[in-house]
Amino acid sequence: MQKKKSAPSGNKDEFVQFGYHLTIDLYGCPKAPLEDLQLCYDALNTLPEKLGMHKLIPPYMIPAGSNLHTGGKDPGGITGMVIIAESHISIHTFAKRGFISIDVYSCKPFDQAAAVAHFETLFKPTESEVHFLNRGERYPVKDIHD
Repeated sequence: MQKKKSAPSGNKDEFVQFGYHLTIDLYGCPKAPLEDLQLCYDALNTLPEKLGMHKLIPPYMIPAGSNLHTGGKDPGGITGMVIIAESHISIHTFAKRGFISIDVYSCKPFDQAAAVAHFETLFKPTESEVHFLNRGERYPVKDIHD
């Protein structure tokens, strides 16, 4: 359910923007890099430092078979995530479809172009779709509970 965005109540100095969410969808990628577990791991392992972020754990990777619960959308691939102090970075590859879906979510601003270039260099898409969202635009500056 999507709630209607409303103006924050109270003084504007009571709120800050919490996060920055970059979504990257790469189409027409060669099959081999999308099936390469080590390449996907390295993609997640090296990006945080490039963006000035800090890994809390090494990337966690899962080779995933086709998922019948997605109505035929998911022919299988690799899913991976690295949890960073600033939030997380995740990938989902679909080698049979030449597609990878990527999220970079951070509580601090980051170089979006560098993140896109990082993945485009590794996965060599013929087409890219990039979106950016501001998240938590009414994040309280002060604690509201003890």
